Amino acid sequence: MVAHSPVSDASMTAIHRASSAMATHASARVESRHAWFSDLAADDRSWIGVIAQDGIRSFLGWLRDPSVDDSHAIDIFANAPRELARRITLEQTLDLLRTVIEVVEEEAPQHARAEERATVREAVLRYAREVAFGAAHVYARAAESRGAWDARLESLVVDAVVRGEPDESLGSRVNALGWAEVRGVTVVVGSSPAGGESSVVDPLRRAARHAGLEVLVSVEGRRMIAIIGPVTDPIEAATTLADHFGPGPVVCGPKVPHLYAAGRSARDAIRGYEAAPAAPQLPRPTRSDDLLAARAVAGDDKARRALASIATGTLDVGSPLGDTARTYLRTGSLEGTARELFVHANTVRYRLGRILDATDLDLTDTHDAFALRLAIMFADLEAGRRAPRPRGDVGL
Repeated sequence: MVAHSPVSDASMTAIHRASSAMATHASARVESRHAWFSDLAADDRSWIGVIAQDGIRSFLGWLRDPSVDDSHAIDIFANAPRELARRITLEQTLDLLRTVIEVVEEEAPQHARAEERATVREAVLRYAREVAFGAAHVYARAAESRGAWDARLESLVVDAVVRGEPDESLGSRVNALGWAEVRGVTVVVGSSPAGGESSVVDPLRRAARHAGLEVLVSVEGRRMIAIIGPVTDPIEAATTLADHFGPGPVVCGPKVPHLYAAGRSARDAIRGYEAAPAAPQLPRPTRSDDLLAARAVAGDDKARRALASIATGTLDVGSPLGDTARTYLRTGSLEGTARELFVHANTVRYRLGRILDATDLDLTDTHDAFALRLAIMFADLEAGRRAPRPRGDVGL
């Protein structure tokens, strides 16, 4: 800070005597001028009065001794509770400082000698600049602390969702992150890009905000998990953010109603991500349900049951569609299937279309054909387990 000419002891004494009145006047002007002040709790309003008094006292100390380090301008915020920075915005703080400085600029020079009034007024303006920088420093530090806390809170929520073990604190954490009212949620899993966590996560958050989405992110080693909402189409939301994951597969789980139900989406997405290397031909991103075959081969019992359910009913043995599916999978051709079933090839085409409508699997696609082959196998195995034993079979 540029040094200024010190004022006389007589002027300092007079200004000091008037400091309490200046603080009172400043508080009254803040209350009358700014509507947000009356909306604050009584404790917060009283703390603003303390800040005004500390600011004037700090200014007088600096005016008496210009060699005092500039960082003392920040000390006027030291006594206020840390929570005050959360309840009063930076814009409101600047309104407060501007009003207090305005009062001091008007009244302090009046108590100084005539020849020193210009010096006092200049000192007020210079000190005001340092106080403004001090306010910015306090809010920047609070923002950093809040950002670190929010990131930790996000990780705890994502971890609880992934584990499927929500504890009693999950509700309060969800509320703190503003997710209590988010409807339509999906979980996306992919590899984590190279770099520090903030450099990895921040671009994804910005992309989500730009797309009108909320996102909770956790980096777990080489894997990154993102809970996204509100979504209408999970694959569309995942496509929006896919470029911010690392190389390799990106898998999105099914859409669920809200964050408390996101465990199901997370488990499917994680199992799909782990099985995705077995299906490299699938697009990025891909749905976890498109990886049922790979998941089943990897030992996912839920995927096996899901595949078996696809083949039951519609593709039961003896039904036209079931016989067509089994025969086509064995022969691999329309003509061969038509000959074995004694039907026209167009009938086989029609039935393959019906199978696609019923199962969302296209038997002319090798990946879908493999998935349906597994579906039929799991369904037949399940039917075999349920079949009653012959009466003569008493076992060992």
